Amino acid sequence: MTLHGTGAYAGLSGLPPLVGRALDAARAQSFDYSCRPEQGRLLQVLAGGVGGRIGETGTGVGVGLAWLASGARAGVRLFSVEREPERARAAAGVFHDRPDVTVTCGDWRDIAAYGPFELLVLDGGGQGKVPGDPAADVERLLVPGGTVVVDDFTPAEQWPPRFGGDVDRARLHWLEHPALRSTEVRLAPDLSAVVGTRRW
Repeated sequence: MTLHGTGAYAGLSGLPPLVGRALDAARAQSFDYSCRPEQGRLLQVLAGGVGGRIGETGTGVGVGLAWLASGARAGVRLFSVEREPERARAAAGVFHDRPDVTVTCGDWRDIAAYGPFELLVLDGGGQGKVPGDPAADVERLLVPGGTVVVDDFTPAEQWPPRFGGDVDRARLHWLEHPALRSTEVRLAPDLSAVVGTRRW
């Protein structure tokens, strides 16, 4: 979830209809932490390369999930977990006519019940950024060759990457994970994501 993410869509046109529907729900909930358009376009592209299952932690009100669903091919199943009941209900309403999309209310760890995944987006838990919240086990949650996306980083300007004056341990975890081939993708001057593929 990104601060002022919902507001970043102001004035944008040509969005996928499902993304527009999710944005309407986010605005109705006064939820301003949706994924930004730059992140959404990345998710849409990555979803197009999946033939099986897509998972997401941190549904919010469904904007990121809508980007994923807009890019997914026929037959792909999408699963997302949101911990806040009211947001989970609002997100489920966005996808009421999409039987391929499942939104569940619960802890991010509940996503494991639907895996393993070809694409897993860690947006609301499992990133390892918050003390006491461990990083997701990608060897358990991803199929070999599957992709994980960890978003909401500030682009690194030095090595090792730093955030708030300290070494960014969470980012290093994903970039140096022995089970992944990972890279940081700059999406905007102030926004990047780490994308990793599980080694065979």
